[in-house]
Amino acid sequence: MANIHDNILSTIGNTPVVKINKLAPEHVNLYAKIEAFNPMGSVKDRLALGVIEDAEKSGTLKPGQTVIEATSGNTGIGLAMVCAQKGYPLVVTMAESFSIERRKLMRFLGAKVVLTPAPLKGSGMVQKAKELAEQNGWFLARQFENEANANMHSNTTAPEILAAFEGKQLDYWVTGYGTGGTLKGVSRVLREKSPQTKVIVAEPELASLLRDGIEQKRNDDGSPAESHPSFSPHPVQGWTPDFIPKLTGDAMASDEDKTIVTVAGPKAIECSQNLAQQEGIFVGISAGATLAAALQVAKSAVQGSNILCMLPDTGERYLSTPLFEHIQPDMSEEEQQLSASTPSCQF
Repeated sequence: MANIHDNILSTIGNTPVVKINKLAPEHVNLYAKIEAFNPMGSVKDRLALGVIEDAEKSGTLKPGQTVIEATSGNTGIGLAMVCAQKGYPLVVTMAESFSIERRKLMRFLGAKVVLTPAPLKGSGMVQKAKELAEQNGWFLARQFENEANANMHSNTTAPEILAAFEGKQLDYWVTGYGTGGTLKGVSRVLREKSPQTKVIVAEPELASLLRDGIEQKRNDDGSPAESHPSFSPHPVQGWTPDFIPKLTGDAMASDEDKTIVTVAGPKAIECSQNLAQQEGIFVGISAGATLAAALQVAKSAVQGSNILCMLPDTGERYLSTPLFEHIQPDMSEEEQQLSASTPSCQF
Protein backbone atom coordinates (compact mmCIF):
# COMPACT_ATOMS: atom_id res chain seq x y z
CA MET A 1 0.00 0.00 0.00
CA ALA A 2 1.37 3.39 -0.96
CA ASN A 3 2.22 5.88 1.76
CA ILE A 4 -0.06 8.88 2.21
CA HIS A 5 1.79 12.08 3.09
CA ASP A 6 0.32 15.04 4.96
CA ASN A 7 2.14 17.42 2.61
CA ILE A 8 4.87 17.44 -0.03
CA LEU A 9 7.66 18.21 2.45
CA SER A 10 7.59 14.74 4.02
CA THR A 11 8.61 13.28 0.65
CA ILE A 12 12.05 14.92 0.84
CA GLY A 13 14.94 12.49 1.26
CA ASN A 14 15.15 8.69 1.18
CA THR A 15 16.52 8.87 -2.35
CA PRO A 16 17.69 5.64 -4.00
CA VAL A 17 21.19 4.27 -4.38
CA VAL A 18 21.50 2.71 -7.84
CA LYS A 19 24.29 0.57 -9.26
CA ILE A 20 26.06 1.92 -12.35
CA ASN A 21 26.53 -0.99 -14.73
CA LYS A 22 27.65 -0.13 -18.26
CA LEU A 23 29.79 2.89 -17.38
CA ALA A 24 31.64 1.34 -14.44
CA PRO A 25 34.96 -0.53 -14.73
CA GLU A 26 34.52 -4.26 -14.16
CA HIS A 27 36.87 -4.44 -11.17
CA VAL A 28 34.81 -2.11 -8.92
CA ASN A 29 31.21 -1.68 -7.80
CA LEU A 30 30.08 1.85 -8.64
CA TYR A 31 26.88 3.24 -7.17
CA ALA A 32 25.06 6.57 -7.39
CA LYS A 33 22.73 8.28 -4.92
CA ILE A 34 20.19 9.94 -7.18
CA GLU A 35 18.98 13.15 -5.53
CA ALA A 36 16.71 13.94 -8.48
CA PHE A 37 14.15 11.76 -6.67
CA ASN A 38 13.52 14.62 -4.24
CA PRO A 39 10.19 16.36 -5.00
CA MET A 40 11.73 19.39 -6.72
CA GLY A 41 14.47 17.35 -8.36
CA SER A 42 17.61 18.14 -6.41
CA VAL A 43 19.62 17.57 -3.25
CA LYS A 44 18.92 21.19 -2.27
CA ASP A 45 15.37 20.26 -1.23
CA ARG A 46 16.99 18.85 1.91
CA LEU A 47 18.83 22.11 2.61
CA ALA A 48 15.71 24.19 2.04
CA LEU A 49 13.60 22.23 4.51
CA GLY A 50 16.39 22.04 7.09
CA VAL A 51 17.16 25.76 7.04
CA ILE A 52 13.51 26.88 7.18
CA GLU A 53 12.49 24.49 9.96
CA ASP A 54 15.58 25.36 12.00
CA ALA A 55 14.75 29.06 11.67
CA GLU A 56 11.15 28.40 12.69
CA LYS A 57 12.30 26.46 15.75
CA SER A 58 14.77 29.15 16.83
CA GLY A 59 12.28 31.96 16.20
CA THR A 60 14.51 33.80 13.74
CA LEU A 61 11.87 33.28 11.04
CA LYS A 62 8.53 34.83 11.96
CA PRO A 63 5.11 33.77 10.55
CA GLY A 64 4.56 35.45 7.19
CA GLN A 65 8.08 36.91 7.06
CA THR A 66 9.73 37.08 3.64
CA VAL A 67 12.60 34.67 3.03
CA ILE A 68 15.48 35.71 0.79
CA GLU A 69 18.49 33.81 -0.50
CA ALA A 70 21.20 33.98 -3.16
CA THR A 71 21.15 30.86 -5.33
CA SER A 72 22.35 29.34 -8.57
CA GLY A 73 18.88 27.82 -8.83
CA ASN A 74 18.41 24.53 -7.03
CA THR A 75 18.35 25.99 -3.52
CA GLY A 76 15.93 28.64 -4.73
CA ILE A 77 13.68 26.00 -6.28
CA GLY A 78 13.74 23.98 -3.07
CA LEU A 79 13.04 27.07 -0.97
CA ALA A 80 10.19 28.05 -3.32
CA MET A 81 8.54 24.68 -2.68
CA VAL A 82 9.04 24.86 1.09
CA CYS A 83 7.92 28.48 1.31
CA ALA A 84 4.86 27.83 -0.85
CA GLN A 85 3.78 24.98 1.42
CA LYS A 86 4.48 26.88 4.64
CA GLY A 87 3.17 30.27 3.52
CA TYR A 88 6.31 32.43 3.38
CA PRO A 89 6.94 34.92 0.56
CA LEU A 90 10.28 34.20 -1.14
CA VAL A 91 12.72 36.44 -3.00
CA VAL A 92 15.82 34.95 -4.60
CA THR A 93 18.81 36.68 -6.10
CA MET A 94 20.56 34.87 -8.94
CA ALA A 95 23.32 35.69 -11.39
CA GLU A 96 21.90 36.07 -14.89
CA SER A 97 24.32 33.43 -16.23
CA PHE A 98 22.41 30.52 -14.72
CA SER A 99 19.87 28.61 -16.80
CA ILE A 100 16.56 30.25 -17.71
CA GLU A 101 14.65 27.13 -16.65
CA ARG A 102 15.64 27.76 -13.05
CA ARG A 103 14.21 31.26 -12.85
CA LYS A 104 11.01 30.11 -14.55
CA LEU A 105 10.61 27.25 -12.07
CA MET A 106 11.06 29.55 -9.09
CA ARG A 107 8.61 32.10 -10.45
CA PHE A 108 6.12 29.33 -11.25
CA LEU A 109 6.30 28.32 -7.58
CA GLY A 110 5.51 31.89 -6.55
CA ALA A 111 8.96 33.30 -5.83
CA LYS A 112 10.34 36.61 -7.05
CA VAL A 113 13.69 36.37 -8.86
CA VAL A 114 16.08 39.33 -8.83
CA LEU A 115 18.86 38.87 -11.37
CA THR A 116 22.40 40.17 -10.86
CA PRO A 117 25.01 40.90 -13.57
CA ALA A 118 26.98 37.87 -14.70
CA PRO A 119 30.40 39.58 -14.35
CA LEU A 120 29.77 39.97 -10.60
CA LYS A 121 29.51 36.15 -10.31
CA GLY A 122 28.17 34.42 -7.21
CA SER A 123 29.55 37.09 -4.90
CA GLY A 124 27.31 39.65 -6.57
CA MET A 125 24.11 37.73 -5.96
CA VAL A 126 25.15 37.10 -2.32
CA GLN A 127 25.76 40.81 -1.75
CA LYS A 128 22.40 41.73 -3.30
CA ALA A 129 20.59 39.26 -1.03
CA LYS A 130 22.32 40.72 2.03
CA GLU A 131 21.36 44.27 1.06
CA LEU A 132 17.72 43.38 0.42
CA ALA A 133 17.48 41.43 3.69
CA GLU A 134 18.93 44.31 5.73
CA GLN A 135 16.82 46.95 3.99
CA ASN A 136 13.51 45.08 4.36
CA GLY A 137 13.93 43.02 7.53
CA TRP A 138 13.70 39.73 5.64
CA PHE A 139 15.05 36.37 6.79
CA LEU A 140 18.31 35.60 4.97
CA ALA A 141 18.81 31.83 4.63
CA ARG A 142 22.64 32.08 4.34
CA GLN A 143 22.97 28.63 2.82
CA PHE A 144 26.77 28.89 2.49
CA GLU A 145 27.32 29.44 6.24
CA ASN A 146 24.17 28.06 7.86
CA GLU A 147 24.90 25.06 10.09
CA ALA A 148 21.32 23.86 9.61
CA ASN A 149 22.33 23.02 6.03
CA ALA A 150 25.07 20.62 7.12
CA ASN A 151 22.99 19.30 10.02
CA MET A 152 20.21 18.27 7.62
CA HIS A 153 22.68 16.10 5.72
CA SER A 154 24.06 14.62 8.93
CA ASN A 155 20.51 13.74 9.97
CA THR A 156 19.19 12.45 6.63
CA THR A 157 21.66 11.91 3.79
CA ALA A 158 24.39 10.27 5.88
CA PRO A 159 22.11 7.75 7.66
CA GLU A 160 20.55 6.84 4.31
CA ILE A 161 24.03 6.09 2.90
CA LEU A 162 25.00 4.01 5.93
CA ALA A 163 21.73 2.05 5.73
CA ALA A 164 22.24 1.38 2.02
CA PHE A 165 25.68 -0.09 2.68
CA GLU A 166 24.83 -1.98 5.83
CA GLY A 167 26.69 -5.29 5.73
CA LYS A 168 29.17 -4.13 3.07
CA GLN A 169 32.13 -1.79 3.17
CA LEU A 170 31.86 1.60 1.51
CA ASP A 171 35.39 2.34 0.31
CA TYR A 172 34.91 5.73 -1.38
CA TRP A 173 32.30 8.48 -1.17
CA VAL A 174 32.53 11.05 -3.99
CA THR A 175 30.87 14.46 -3.97
CA GLY A 176 31.25 17.93 -5.41
CA TYR A 177 30.53 21.03 -3.38
CA GLY A 178 28.22 23.95 -3.89
CA THR A 179 27.45 25.24 -0.42
CA GLY A 180 29.49 22.53 1.30
CA GLY A 181 26.46 21.34 3.26
CA THR A 182 26.45 17.84 1.80
CA LEU A 183 30.23 17.57 2.13
CA LYS A 184 30.40 18.72 5.75
CA GLY A 185 27.23 17.00 6.93
CA VAL A 186 27.93 13.58 5.44
CA SER A 187 31.71 13.42 5.84
CA ARG A 188 31.64 13.99 9.59
CA VAL A 189 29.17 11.13 10.04
CA LEU A 190 31.26 8.84 7.85
CA ARG A 191 34.33 9.74 9.90
CA GLU A 192 32.55 8.46 13.00
CA LYS A 193 30.45 5.59 11.66
CA SER A 194 32.45 4.41 8.63
CA PRO A 195 36.05 5.57 9.17
CA GLN A 196 37.40 3.31 6.40
CA THR A 197 35.46 5.31 3.79
CA LYS A 198 37.70 7.69 1.84
CA VAL A 199 36.09 11.05 1.08
CA ILE A 200 36.71 12.37 -2.45
CA VAL A 201 35.94 16.04 -3.11
CA ALA A 202 35.47 17.02 -6.75
CA GLU A 203 35.72 20.50 -8.20
CA PRO A 204 35.87 22.02 -11.70
CA GLU A 205 39.21 22.04 -13.48
CA LEU A 206 38.64 25.71 -14.35
CA ALA A 207 37.91 26.63 -10.73
CA SER A 208 40.15 24.47 -8.56
CA LEU A 209 39.81 26.63 -5.47
CA LEU A 210 40.53 23.86 -2.97
CA ARG A 211 43.39 22.25 -4.86
CA ASP A 212 45.20 25.55 -5.29
CA GLY A 213 45.32 26.01 -1.51
CA ILE A 214 44.83 29.79 -1.44
CA GLU A 215 42.95 30.86 1.69
CA GLN A 216 39.48 32.37 1.23
CA LYS A 217 39.16 35.85 2.73
CA ARG A 218 36.02 36.09 4.88
CA ASN A 219 33.86 38.61 6.69
CA ASP A 220 33.22 38.23 10.41
CA ASP A 221 30.05 36.19 9.74
CA GLY A 222 31.96 33.67 7.61
CA SER A 223 30.66 34.95 4.31
CA PRO A 224 33.19 35.60 1.53
CA ALA A 225 34.88 38.99 1.61
CA GLU A 226 35.86 38.75 -2.08
CA SER A 227 36.04 36.39 -5.03
CA HIS A 228 38.64 33.66 -4.80
CA PRO A 229 41.63 34.32 -7.10
CA SER A 230 41.59 30.75 -8.49
CA PHE A 231 38.05 31.04 -9.84
CA SER A 232 37.17 31.23 -13.51
CA PRO A 233 33.76 30.57 -15.09
CA HIS A 234 32.90 26.90 -15.60
CA PRO A 235 29.88 24.98 -16.94
CA VAL A 236 29.10 22.93 -13.82
CA GLN A 237 26.15 24.93 -12.49
CA GLY A 238 25.61 24.44 -8.75
CA TRP A 239 29.25 23.47 -8.14
CA THR A 240 31.95 25.78 -6.79
CA PRO A 241 30.88 29.44 -6.75
CA ASP A 242 33.58 32.11 -7.00
CA PHE A 243 34.42 31.62 -3.33
CA ILE A 244 34.97 28.77 -0.89
CA PRO A 245 31.83 28.61 1.27
CA LYS A 246 32.35 28.52 5.02
CA LEU A 247 30.75 25.06 5.25
CA THR A 248 33.18 23.76 2.63
CA GLY A 249 36.09 25.36 4.42
CA ASP A 250 34.98 23.77 7.70
CA ALA A 251 34.80 20.34 6.09
CA MET A 252 38.22 20.64 4.49
CA ALA A 253 39.76 21.82 7.77
CA SER A 254 38.41 18.87 9.76
CA ASP A 255 40.70 16.07 10.82
CA GLU A 256 39.73 13.38 8.31
CA ASP A 257 41.71 13.01 5.09
CA LYS A 258 40.08 14.09 1.86
CA THR A 259 41.30 13.73 -1.71
CA ILE A 260 40.61 16.50 -4.21
CA VAL A 261 39.83 15.55 -7.82
CA THR A 262 39.33 18.07 -10.63
CA VAL A 263 36.96 17.53 -13.54
CA ALA A 264 37.00 19.17 -16.98
CA GLY A 265 33.71 20.72 -18.10
CA PRO A 266 33.43 18.72 -21.36
CA LYS A 267 33.98 15.49 -19.42
CA ALA A 268 31.19 16.41 -17.01
CA ILE A 269 28.80 16.97 -19.92
CA GLU A 270 29.90 13.74 -21.59
CA CYS A 271 29.29 11.73 -18.42
CA SER A 272 25.84 13.26 -17.94
CA GLN A 273 24.93 12.31 -21.50
CA ASN A 274 26.33 8.80 -21.01
CA LEU A 275 24.30 8.34 -17.83
CA ALA A 276 21.15 9.15 -19.81
CA GLN A 277 21.88 7.12 -22.92
CA GLN A 278 23.57 4.07 -21.38
CA GLU A 279 22.13 3.83 -17.86
CA GLY A 280 18.76 5.58 -18.31
CA ILE A 281 19.62 8.01 -15.49
CA PHE A 282 18.58 11.58 -16.33
CA VAL A 283 20.68 14.09 -14.41
CA GLY A 284 22.41 17.45 -14.76
CA ILE A 285 25.96 18.58 -15.42
CA SER A 286 27.02 18.48 -11.77
CA ALA A 287 25.96 14.83 -11.60
CA GLY A 288 28.02 14.08 -14.70
CA ALA A 289 30.98 15.83 -13.09
CA THR A 290 30.64 13.76 -9.92
CA LEU A 291 30.48 10.55 -11.94
CA ALA A 292 33.59 11.65 -13.85
CA ALA A 293 35.41 12.07 -10.54
CA ALA A 294 34.23 8.65 -9.39
CA LEU A 295 35.52 7.10 -12.60
CA GLN A 296 38.91 8.69 -11.94
CA VAL A 297 38.91 7.16 -8.47
CA ALA A 298 37.92 3.77 -9.87
CA LYS A 299 41.04 3.60 -12.05
CA SER A 300 43.31 3.11 -9.04
CA ALA A 301 40.82 1.43 -6.70
CA VAL A 302 41.52 -2.16 -5.71
CA GLN A 303 39.47 -5.10 -6.97
CA GLY A 304 35.98 -5.19 -5.50
CA SER A 305 35.98 -1.64 -4.13
CA ASN A 306 32.59 -0.07 -3.44
CA ILE A 307 32.32 3.54 -4.66
CA LEU A 308 29.33 5.82 -4.11
CA CYS A 309 28.93 9.14 -5.92
CA MET A 310 26.30 11.83 -5.37
CA LEU A 311 24.14 12.83 -8.36
CA PRO A 312 22.73 16.20 -7.24
CA ASP A 313 19.89 17.02 -9.63
CA THR A 314 17.70 16.29 -12.63
CA GLY A 315 18.63 17.15 -16.21
CA GLU A 316 15.43 19.08 -16.97
CA ARG A 317 16.79 22.40 -15.70
CA TYR A 318 19.64 22.34 -18.23
CA LEU A 319 17.66 22.51 -21.49
CA SER A 320 19.11 25.92 -22.37
CA THR A 321 22.69 25.00 -21.44
CA PRO A 322 25.52 23.30 -23.37
CA LEU A 323 24.27 19.95 -22.03
CA PHE A 324 21.48 20.03 -24.62
CA GLU A 325 23.06 22.07 -27.38
CA HIS A 326 23.40 19.01 -29.66
CA ILE A 327 19.73 18.06 -29.17
CA GLN A 328 17.63 19.57 -31.98
CA PRO A 329 13.83 20.02 -31.85
CA ASP A 330 13.34 19.14 -35.54
CA MET A 331 13.65 15.72 -37.12
CA SER A 332 17.10 14.61 -38.19
CA GLU A 333 17.70 13.19 -41.66
CA GLU A 334 17.49 9.67 -40.28
CA GLU A 335 14.21 10.46 -38.50
CA GLN A 336 12.79 11.98 -41.70
CA GLN A 337 13.70 8.80 -43.57
CA LEU A 338 11.91 6.73 -40.95
CA SER A 339 8.85 8.95 -41.31
CA ALA A 340 8.88 8.58 -45.10
CA SER A 341 9.25 4.79 -44.91
CA THR A 342 5.51 4.27 -44.30
CA PRO A 343 2.62 6.06 -46.07
CA SER A 344 0.67 7.63 -43.16
CA CYS A 345 1.14 10.91 -41.29
CA GLN A 346 3.41 12.60 -43.81
CA PHE A 347 4.13 16.33 -43.69
